[in-house]
Amino acid sequence: MFRYRLLPGLALGLVASAWANDDAIPPTPGALRAQAAAFEANWTPLKLPTGDRMALLGASYLVAMNEDWGVGPSVYGAARGKMGGLFTVGMTAQRRWRLGSHSHVAAGLYAGAGGGVGSDQVRFGGGLMLRPEISYRVEIGNWYFGAGVAHTRFPSGNVRGSSISFVLGSSDGFFSFAPTDDGRSASTYRRTGLGIDEVLPTVGRYRPRHSSIGRDGQPTRAAVGKAGASLRQYLDEGSWWGLEAAGASTGGNDGYMEVLAALGKDWAVGGPSLRLGWHAGLGLGGGGNLDTGNGWIVKGGPTLRWITPWGPSLHLEAGLMGAPSGNFKSTYTRLAIGLPLDSKARFDDGLASSSGTVRSQTLFFSYQHQPGLRFRDGRRESIGQLQLIFTQDLGAHAYATVRAGSAAWGSAGGYSIGLMGAGLQSSTLQNGRLNFGAGLMLGAAGGGGVAVSGGAAAQSELWAQWRFGEQQRTRLRVGVGQWRSLRGQTQSTNTVDVSLGYAFGSVSR
Repeated sequence: MFRYRLLPGLALGLVASAWANDDAIPPTPGALRAQAAAFEANWTPLKLPTGDRMALLGASYLVAMNEDWGVGPSVYGAARGKMGGLFTVGMTAQRRWRLGSHSHVAAGLYAGAGGGVGSDQVRFGGGLMLRPEISYRVEIGNWYFGAGVAHTRFPSGNVRGSSISFVLGSSDGFFSFAPTDDGRSASTYRRTGLGIDEVLPTVGRYRPRHSSIGRDGQPTRAAVGKAGASLRQYLDEGSWWGLEAAGASTGGNDGYMEVLAALGKDWAVGGPSLRLGWHAGLGLGGGGNLDTGNGWIVKGGPTLRWITPWGPSLHLEAGLMGAPSGNFKSTYTRLAIGLPLDSKARFDDGLASSSGTVRSQTLFFSYQHQPGLRFRDGRRESIGQLQLIFTQDLGAHAYATVRAGSAAWGSAGGYSIGLMGAGLQSSTLQNGRLNFGAGLMLGAAGGGGVAVSGGAAAQSELWAQWRFGEQQRTRLRVGVGQWRSLRGQTQSTNTVDVSLGYAFGSVSR
């Protein structure tokens, strides 16, 4: 049976329980629903066609759809060898069978898209990556670890292989209201939805140090502009941890991408609104002409945060970053706007009740078609992308959205995008199941030989959405729009999207 544990002491009437033995609380209008969930990290060694060895580090967040199956987003990145900058993003479906009171077997399939710096000998093709795996896990409390066999394959390229894989996971609970409760007042004793307290659109700049050398063997001097986003969860008023991702937007290194886990601490200076502190990050990055070796990068430095009287906050960060196994070291600055999603984060034992407004959130897995995209060698070709899209309703008629993905079909393996924006949407029609919307997003794109000078990009969209299933949690969205590069010799192409999503209600305070 597919099993996760809910963390002890979290729920009124919920017990610490196994995925195999407990179903989600039956949903009723206005009721908080609990679903088992888990964070998983895995390590997959891989032999390249050249004989060189590398390894992929993967991370997944899986939510139980029923007692047997879990589904959720995943990201994989190169973490060993000389393929720094290889990333893929997609979805994992996993089935579990219980073997005993403290062990289980899991079989999963990951489907995503991405790639890295290729060559005549190492080809990622269109970018589609498939990774089936079967593994045995041993449970210790809310943690589990194990080993299995995984097969990694880029079907239209020549990168493929089977190997022993290793997994480390932590069971959790996913708490949400029905998306049909949008706009209602609700009380909760803990974070709901994805548990994000603050989302931060970011812009920044790397200034390489004199010792930096590019993949072409030449000194790297040009500044690199970045655009991205960070997600934070606050442990107390001045302590936080989170995830951040960014891509190159200026400087001729389109295709550079980084994903890091970060933490920080700050203290009030002269009053509660102005705070001075520090932050540090560890993760994977690479692409463009930046030599990050096996992909690991570290960063850290001072921070300044101003919490405005209106809720949002301004963040200024600076510091040093480097790739320990590569030839890229840099100073950096970054500016961000913090937009609170859960402005009264749980700083206590998680049992105190507080009130707020339920807002609908949706995670989509999307296919996007782009016809006639221009490449650096002058040819034009259609590509298909796999993307993850996250939306949050801001009110009855406004929403915010984040979109990330990579090419999967065509010959642009390694081409990726990361966009963030907002839009307007209509009220629902057809018995509350059909609505329409339009939005605009800005961010970064590049890689795979696509002509994106600098990396800055934008996309507009028009869409229609059908809501169905239990409490309208399942969403089917069809959209059209236009993608455009923003710097240098610009280009544009139309887009067509088909997206399948899972919706849930989260309390915004």
